[in-house]
Amino acid sequence: MYLEKFRVPGRVALVTGGGRAIGLGCVEALSEAGAKVVIADFDAATAEAGRDAMKAKGYDVEIAIMDVTKPDQVTAVADDVFARHGRIDIVVNNAGIARSETPAETVTDEHWLNVIDVNLNGVFWCCRAFGRHMLKQNSGSIVNIGSMSGFIVNKPQEQSYYNASKAGVHHLTKSLAAEWGARGVRVNAVAPTYIATPLNEFVKSKPEMYKAWLDGTPMARLGEIEEIASVVLFLASDAASLMTGSIVLVDGGYTCW
Repeated sequence: MYLEKFRVPGRVALVTGGGRAIGLGCVEALSEAGAKVVIADFDAATAEAGRDAMKAKGYDVEIAIMDVTKPDQVTAVADDVFARHGRIDIVVNNAGIARSETPAETVTDEHWLNVIDVNLNGVFWCCRAFGRHMLKQNSGSIVNIGSMSGFIVNKPQEQSYYNASKAGVHHLTKSLAAEWGARGVRVNAVAPTYIATPLNEFVKSKPEMYKAWLDGTPMARLGEIEEIASVVLFLASDAASLMTGSIVLVDGGYTCW
C-alpha cells in the first residue's frame, strides 16, 4: 500500500532545465517511478545529452526546447505536451541561474533582471501555462526548486538578487497552493543547500569559501543530486497527497544555525 504511493506509473511529467544536474536527476527519479518524462531545456545539445543518458539507463524520455523566460514559448510547449498526451500530471520547475559574488551596490540592471527573469518569472510562466491544463483536468502536482537562500543570507558570497528570487519562488508556491488547492492541483517547493553540481564546481578553487560552506552546515558536506531528486519525487507522488504550499528544506541542517 505505502510503497505504491511513491510510484507515478503512466503519469506525464515535464522537468525544466532537465538536461543535466538536479534537473536530470529528477528526470531519472520520475522515470524510474513510472512516469513518461519530457526534458525541457533551452539548449538543444544539453537536452539531447540528457535524453541519451536516460536512454542508456533504459528510460524513453522526450525533449522540448523551451526558454522559461519566454512566456509564449512556455505556453506553446505546455499546449503541445497536453495535445500529444492528453494530460499533464507533474511539472518540476528546476531551471535557474545564480551569477553569485556580486555586491548589491555593483549589480547592473541586466544582472538583476536576468536572475529574476529566469528564477522567478520563469517559474510563474511555467506554473501558469501548465497549471491551466492541470486545473482543467482537476489534478496535478507542481514542484518548484527554491533554495535555502530563500530563508537565509548566504556567506561569504554576495547574491542579493538570487536570494530575493528564491524567496519569491517560495511565496509564489504558497500563493498558488492556496488558489488551486480546492481545484485538485498541489504546488510545493524544495529548498536545497549547496549541491555538488557543475554550478558549484567553482568553489573547489576557493578554499575559504568552501570551508565557510561546510562549516555552516551541521552535516559538514555538500548535498548530492539524488538527495534532491528523491524529495522531488516524493512531493510529486501520492505519498505527499496532503501536502500543498510546503517548502521542504533539504539543507543538511544549514538553516538550524
